[in-house]
Amino acid sequence: QVHLAESGGGLVQPGGSLRLSCVVPESILDHHVIGWFRQAPGKEREGVSCILDENGSGYYTDSVKGRFTISRDNAKKTVYLEMNNLKLEDTAVYYCTVPGCFIIGGSYYFTPQADYWGQGIQVTSPR
Repeated sequence: QVHLAESGGGLVQPGGSLRLSCVVPESILDHHVIGWFRQAPGKEREGVSCILDENGSGYYTDSVKGRFTISRDNAKKTVYLEMNNLKLEDTAVYYCTVPGCFIIGGSYYFTPQADYWGQGIQVTSPR
């Protein structure tokens, strides 16, 4: 059974920063896009960001562009989501997922049809 281990969530004031981490088994990290989704109370799960490899730039949903940065360190088997200038609307449970996105013709598309999901981690930026 594949286990994606998320960490780094918590409570932060608006404008603050958090960094989420997701440890991914090496056998999966080497061959897949890795993504982050989130689900706020009463809302559907939505794609936040995904990344193909260490040298690639990330793909982001519009609401987090310029504030969030995704990266991966294959040596540490970890994917990160650096979240800056957090807002109330970023409050959600965040999930690490594989693959998170699929790529067609160089364009990224979020997909909830994941092979693997983490257990989720809470991020709260209160009013």
